[in-house]
Amino acid sequence: MLWHTGKSFRHAVRILPLLARDRAARGAPRPATAAQAFRVPPLVLAVLLGSGAVTGAPSWARDAAEAPKPADTPSAADGPQALIASLRSRILAAHSATFALESWCADYKLAGDPHLVAERVPVADKPLTAAQRARLAIGPDEPVRYRRVRLACGDRVLSEADNWYVPARLTPEMNATLDTTRTPFGRVVRPLAPVRSTVEVRAPVRSATPGPDDPLFEIDAVLSTGAGQPFCEVVETYLGGALPQASR
Repeated sequence: MLWHTGKSFRHAVRILPLLARDRAARGAPRPATAAQAFRVPPLVLAVLLGSGAVTGAPSWARDAAEAPKPADTPSAADGPQALIASLRSRILAAHSATFALESWCADYKLAGDPHLVAERVPVADKPLTAAQRARLAIGPDEPVRYRRVRLACGDRVLSEADNWYVPARLTPEMNATLDTTRTPFGRVVRPLAPVRSTVEVRAPVRSATPGPDDPLFEIDAVLSTGAGQPFCEVVETYLGGALPQASR
């Protein structure tokens, strides 16, 4: 892989001529501009950035790969249903719910600092089902850690999540950070270049004007490393606190 050749940017850009030759071999149309000629597919970019192959890359470039923004961004005046649909689309298109929510928080100015904080919720352990273990490709005796968190942006709770992860597939530093800090899971595991696979999307019955604690929709997803190894399953509930006009 590219990152085995070194971490400097000059090594990373060697992939660009290879991509151009690949386009030619596949008979792809000739790019109209230089920017199009050297456009890196989003998944490749996410893997390169998350792996550390491209050092010195600005944080916005990494965020763009992990949490792309939709072309249409509704305003609060468009009403809650348009905002809910936009938020759901943004989460489903992202490889990181953490960075998708931070982007949302920044776009709608929900707080002075758009960075999320993971507030641990003290609850009893919730064992994985057999189906969940199968999705994580682990046996019945493989240790799994469980945590329930609320992701907050300023004084707003944007979502709640059940999170099961395989500690053996994370680094010791990642496990320690999850145990001792309020850093969101997505930020902690970012070096793994995670890719999200949606398992199920549910839309609970909702009011016409959701309050900050009302559920908007739920997403079950599996996170895998850039190399394809699953390491986490999440069940996320997105709340009305994510909507700009939700009363506080």
